[in-house]
Amino acid sequence: MYPSEPFPHFVDDYLAYLYEVGPTLATLDGNHLHDDLLEDLSRPAVDAHVRALSGFGRRLHQIDSASLPSIERIEHPIVASNIEARMFEYEEVRTWERNPQLYADLVGTSLAAQALFAYAPEADRARRIVSKLRQVPRLVQAARDNIKETPGIFVKMGLESWRGILKFIDADLPRAFASLDDLHILGDLADTSAEASTAVKGYTDYLENDLAPRAKASFRLGREKFEKKLRLDEGITFTADRLLSIALRELHEVQEEFRAVVGKLHGGDIQAAWRAATDKHPAPGEVVKAAQEQVKELEQFLRRQAIVTLPESEPIVVAPTPEFYRWTFASMWTPGAFEAKPSRAYYYLTDVDSSWPPERQEEQLRYFAYPILWHISIHEVYPGHFLHFQHLRQVESKVRKSAFFGPASFVEGWAHYCEQMMVEAGFRRNEPDFKLGQLAEALVRLARFVVCIRLHCEDMSVEQGMRFFRDEAFLEEGTARREAERGTFDPTYLVYSLGKLMMLKLRHDYKEQQEHQGHKYSLRAFHDAVLGQGCAPFPAMRRLLLTDGVDVDAVLE
Repeated sequence: MYPSEPFPHFVDDYLAYLYEVGPTLATLDGNHLHDDLLEDLSRPAVDAHVRALSGFGRRLHQIDSASLPSIERIEHPIVASNIEARMFEYEEVRTWERNPQLYADLVGTSLAAQALFAYAPEADRARRIVSKLRQVPRLVQAARDNIKETPGIFVKMGLESWRGILKFIDADLPRAFASLDDLHILGDLADTSAEASTAVKGYTDYLENDLAPRAKASFRLGREKFEKKLRLDEGITFTADRLLSIALRELHEVQEEFRAVVGKLHGGDIQAAWRAATDKHPAPGEVVKAAQEQVKELEQFLRRQAIVTLPESEPIVVAPTPEFYRWTFASMWTPGAFEAKPSRAYYYLTDVDSSWPPERQEEQLRYFAYPILWHISIHEVYPGHFLHFQHLRQVESKVRKSAFFGPASFVEGWAHYCEQMMVEAGFRRNEPDFKLGQLAEALVRLARFVVCIRLHCEDMSVEQGMRFFRDEAFLEEGTARREAERGTFDPTYLVYSLGKLMMLKLRHDYKEQQEHQGHKYSLRAFHDAVLGQGCAPFPAMRRLLLTDGVDVDAVLE
C-alpha cells in the first residue's frame, strides 16, 4: 500500500486550513496571511469546522504510516491526534458553548498581537486592528447566541476578562498607536473602537444581569472526557486515578524537602518561615525593574556555564501586563517560530494596582517575593519559554514547530523543569531562600495536579480546592482561590508538573543511553538535543531521542 498523498503535502494543507480558521494563533505562529480576521465561532462556522476536520481525518487515514520515512512515521500520529482533539473540543467539551472567557481571550490576544509585535509597519498593523475591531460585534453576538447554559464561575471569570478587554480597547490601543500620524487611520480606529466597546459593554451587561442569575451548569468535565482530553492533547494514556497517586506522592516528597529547608533556616515553623521569605519583595511599582535585573543575571550565568546553547536574539522587553491579561501573574509573549526575521519578545508581570487596598497589594507583592520571582523569570525567560522558542525558530519540521501542534505538557514541562535544573546547576547555590522558592513553585504546580483531577473527576468544590492550595502549597487565601478557580476552566493544568516529571524521566533515560553506547553525557548536549527536536508529545519525543535498550513508552517512572 502506498500513501495517497505525500505526508508533508497533507501537513501543509492542514496547517493552511488551521491558519485560516484560527487567525489569532496563526499570527502568534508567525503567519500573517489572515491578520485582519477574527475567528468565526458562529454555530454554522463551528459545524463547518467539524466537517472540515472530519475530511482531514479521512485523508490522513488514507496515508499508510508504515510506508513513511521514520520521522514522518513519528509525526503521523501527532497530526492524527491533533485532528481528533479539535473535533473532541468542538463536539464534546464544547467550550465555545460554555465559556464566555474563550471569546474575550480571542479578542484580547488577537488585538494585542498586532499592537505588540512590530513585524509590519505601524500603519499596516493599525489597519488590521481596525478590521478586527469591526468584527468584534460579530464575535460577541456568537458568544451571546452560543452560550445559554454555563457554570457561574465561568460567568465570573468571563466578566473579568471582558471588562479587561473594554479597558484595553478604550485605553491601551490609543496609547499603542500614539505615534501614528495618519489621521484617516486614526479616525477609523476611533470609530471601530467605539463600535467594539458598545458591543462589549452590552455583552457584559447581559452576562451580569441575564446570564449570571441562571448560570447553574457544572464546570466538571467528568472522568471520561478528562482522560480523553489528556490522551489527545498530550499523548498521556494513564488513568486519572494513577495520575492522582503520582501527584500525591510527588506532593508529599516536595513538602518533606520544603520542610527540611525551612528547618535549616527557621527552626521548622513552615508558615513563619515562608512568611518571612515572602516578605522580601519589590516595592509597589518595582516588580518589573527587579525582573529586568534577574533576566540579565540569568543570561550571564547561562553564557558562563555549559548548560544549554543560547542562540542570538533580540533583547527581551520586561513590562507590566496589559489590562486584558491581568488575570495572569506573569506571561511570556514570544514572536512566532515562523517569523521571517527575529523581533522582540515581551515578559509581562502583573504589578499591584494603586487602587487596591493595602492588604491586597501586599498579598500580590508577596507572590513576587524575590525567592519566587527568580523562578518566574527562569520559567518565562532563561532558560524557560523564551530560550525554548529561540531554538524552535531553527527547527525544520512544521509539525514540531507550529504552535497549532505544540503540547502544553512539553512547553510548560520544559519551563517548569528549568526551575529545578537551575538549582541543580548551582545558580545562587549559597542562598537557601532561592531553593525554597523553587520548592514553593513546585508545590503550587503539584497542587494543581491534584486539584484539577479532583475538580473534574471527583466532587471537589472550588472552595475545597482553595483550601487545598492554601494548606498544602502554603498560598495566601486570595491567590489560592484564583488557582482553584483557574482549575475549572483550565482542566488540565496538571501539565506543568506532569511535563516536568516526564522531562526528568527523559533526561535519565537519555543519559543511560549515552553511557551504554560509550558516549560522554553532558547536560548541554541533552538540552540541545531536546530543544533541537522542537515541540512534541513526550511519547513522540522519546522516539525521536531514544533508541535501542531504552523503553520509549515509559514516559514516567
